[in-house]
Amino acid sequence: MKTIVLGGGVIGVATAFYLRQQGCEVCVIEREPDVALSTSFGNAGVIAPGYVTPWAAPGMPAKILKYLFKPASPLIFRPTVDPAQWRWIARWLRECDLERFRVNKQRMQRIAYYSRECLRAFRECHPFDYGRSQGYLQLFRSEYDVELAQPALAVLRDAGITHREVSAEQCVEIEPGLRWARQAPLAGLYLPDDEAGDCARFTRELRAICERSGVRFRFDTRVTSLDVQGGTARAVRVESERGAESLPADAVVVALGVDSAALLAPLGVKVPLYPVKGYSATLPVIDEEKSPHAALMDESLKTAITRFGNNLRVAGTAELGNRQSTLREQALQTLLKVLGDWFPHAANPTSAHFWVGRRPMTPDGAPLLGPSGVGNLWLNVGHGSTGWAMSMGSGRVVADLITQRRPEIDLDGLTLTRYRK
Repeated sequence: MKTIVLGGGVIGVATAFYLRQQGCEVCVIEREPDVALSTSFGNAGVIAPGYVTPWAAPGMPAKILKYLFKPASPLIFRPTVDPAQWRWIARWLRECDLERFRVNKQRMQRIAYYSRECLRAFRECHPFDYGRSQGYLQLFRSEYDVELAQPALAVLRDAGITHREVSAEQCVEIEPGLRWARQAPLAGLYLPDDEAGDCARFTRELRAICERSGVRFRFDTRVTSLDVQGGTARAVRVESERGAESLPADAVVVALGVDSAALLAPLGVKVPLYPVKGYSATLPVIDEEKSPHAALMDESLKTAITRFGNNLRVAGTAELGNRQSTLREQALQTLLKVLGDWFPHAANPTSAHFWVGRRPMTPDGAPLLGPSGVGNLWLNVGHGSTGWAMSMGSGRVVADLITQRRPEIDLDGLTLTRYRK
C-alpha cells in the first residue's frame, strides 16, 4: 500500500515508522529542510501521561482574567476579528465544565498512557540517547494553585495513577537544586513514573531508523492541495524545486498541525484547530549542583523546566490570537522569571536561545485520530502541547486503522465524530 504522510514533526514521523513496520510503502512530505523544525522543535519535552490536562479546565477562565494584565502571565490574549477565534473560544468555554473536564482528561490520558507503552517497546528495540530523565514534579506557589489542581488530583486518584502530594521540604528532597530558590514552593505533586526527553532529538533519530527501513522523506516540499475524486483521496499535489507534482497514494495521513485545517476545509472536513502559540528558552547549565535533574512544572505560571543533558529547557505561555511565529517579549520574560525564581544560579539568562511554536489545539484538548470522512484520508492532528507525550501511540493507532488492524485502545472520543454529534 502506497501511503503519504503529510508533516515531518514527531507525529508524522511516528506514523511513518508504524506504517512501514506494517509493510506499507511510505513517503513523508515536509516543507522544512529536516524533521522536527516546527512545533516539535522547542517544546518542553515532558512525557507526563499521568498529568496530561485539557487547557479547558474548571476555574481556567477566572485564572485567565486574573493574569490577563499582569506582566508575568501564563496567557497572552490578543482579540481579533477572526470568526474562527471566537468560535473556538466559545467551544473551549463550554468544555471548562467539571464533568466535561473529567471526560476530556480521561480521553487524553488513554492515548498518552498507550503512547508511553509504545515508546517503551520502541526503546527496547531501538535504544539511543535523547536526553531522557525520569520523574515529574509540579510546584504550587499558592493555595489558589492547589485549589485549581483539585479536579485533576481527583482524576488521578480515581484512575489509580501513581502520584504523591508532597510538602515544600519534600520538593527539595526530590530536586535539591530548589535549595537556592528565591521562594519556597507551598507544596508539590510528584509523578515518579512520568518522564521527559528532547523531542526534536528523538524525532531526528526516528527519521534515521525510518530511512534505514525504506521510508522516503521529501523535504523543502509544500503541500498545495489534495486530489479527491468520487469522495476518495487519490493523490497529493505538491510544489518544490522540481516544480508542481501530483503524487498518487492509496492512503494519505494529514499530520500538519495547525495547517491541517486550511488543507482540509475545501474538502468539507472541518477540524476545530486553533494555533495557541507556545514559547521556550534553551540555556546551557553553568552550575550542576544548583540545577534541576529532571522535569518540573510551575503550576501557577504553567511553565515547565526540563533538563536535557547539559541544557535546560524552559517552556510555557499560551498566546491566543496571533497566528504568526513571532517572539513576544512579555512571554520571554515570563520564562526567565520562572527559571530565576526556582533555579536562579543554574544558567545565565543572557545565553538563552528563544523559540516559538504554534500548538494545534482542539477546544477540548484531545487529539483527532483516524477517519476524516473522505475515503483514504486519515487524521493525526490536534495534540496541542502534548504531541510528544501522545506521538508514538497516535502513530500506532492511525497505522493500525489504515492497515485494517484493530487498535489496541478504545478510540471513543478520540476521532472527528465527537465534533459531528
